[in-house]
Formats: sequence, C-alpha cells, structure tokens
Amino acid sequence: MKNRDSRLAEVLQRVEAAASGRPVRLLAVSKLQPAATIEQLAAAGMRAFGENYVQEGVGKIAQFTGRGLEWHLVGPLQSNKCREVARDFDWLQSLDRLKLVEPLARLRPPGRGPLDVLVQVNIDDEGSKSGCTPDAARALADAVAARPSLRLRGLMAIPAPHEDHARRRASFARMRLLHEALRGDHPGADTLSMGMSDDFELAIAEGATMVRVGTALFGARP
Repeated sequence: MKNRDSRLAEVLQRVEAAASGRPVRLLAVSKLQPAATIEQLAAAGMRAFGENYVQEGVGKIAQFTGRGLEWHLVGPLQSNKCREVARDFDWLQSLDRLKLVEPLARLRPPGRGPLDVLVQVNIDDEGSKSGCTPDAARALADAVAARPSLRLRGLMAIPAPHEDHARRRASFARMRLLHEALRGDHPGADTLSMGMSDDFELAIAEGATMVRVGTALFGARP
C-alpha cells in the first residue's frame, strides 16, 4: 500500500506531465478525512485542501489555524451557511446562484481580504448536480466581480462521469471555451477548476488550471 507521501509525489508528477510546462494547481479534496490524515499530507508539502461540507470544513480549519493552509469549499452552499463560508474559507468554488452573492459579500470580514470565488457551471445539465447553466454564468460572474469583498477567480465544473472519455473531454472543452470568453471581460478570472482523480489528465489537456483530487491522494474514503 502506498503511503501518502508517495501518493502525493505520484499525483504531482502526473499533473506536471499532463500540463507540459503550464502551471496547474492541485487541490487535495479532504472530505471525510480525519485531521491526522490531512496532517500527513500537509507535512509532505500539500497546502490547499477542499471540503464538501461547511461544518466539517469549519472544524478542520479551526484545527489547522496558523499553519498556512488554504481552504476551499467545493460542495454545494446553502444560503444559511454563507456566514461560516465568508468568515472561514479562503475560496468558494461552488457559487451557483445570484442570491448567495450579497450575503457572502456582506459577511466577509474586512480583515480577511476578498473571498476568492469560482462560478460552478452544470455543463452537462445534470439534474442531480449543482451549478448554473452555461448561459447564466456570465451574469453571476459579473455580480461577483462587482463586490469588493469578493474576488472573481473563474469557473468550476463537475462534468458527467461518462464511460466514454471522448464525451468527458468534450465537456471539458466546452468549459474551456466558457472560461476563455469570461476572461475577455474579466482578465483576473484566471482559474478553471475541473478534473478529479479519474479524469484530471483529460481536464488538464483541455485547459484546467486547477484539479481537485481526493481518492488518488488519500485512498478510498472512510
């Protein structure tokens, strides 16, 4: 069984090979992982962690205060959790509707600096997934960019897990085109977050600048 140091080194090598010299960030998706496991990966040099559930993430953030780690919410955000996300997280990757923008902006503590925000797009129109429609992404991005306490960083997607990798790649390609169009009006929207453990190399080939990897780093979840 691989230890987590070797898993991290292997994933980083795969990311680097797929990126061919282009900078691509790795986000370790640590949902349901205990603090001790995160500690091991942090000790190996990992600095950015993604959580799916607000309360679980808030607890972990408190445990690692002062360690210089960066915390991303990658799961769906309910409106009654905006305060905790605005207060404690560094990034929100799953903004999918306009009504969340105002409370997030209002509740972000001034001393924290802007909350980095990605607009989540439901690129394959799946009923079971969060995310706005591709057509709605621009208006949502504009609303984020208009708030000084929020910082628009780009787009996020979780394409349908088609067995046919060509269909997955086509979804990633549609996201790349959306991101390129967005950057025409918002040059600071430098992040396209897509690709997970079983398809991140396909995502990188289609322009991902950040990949979200859990199982390949941690092994099967508890």
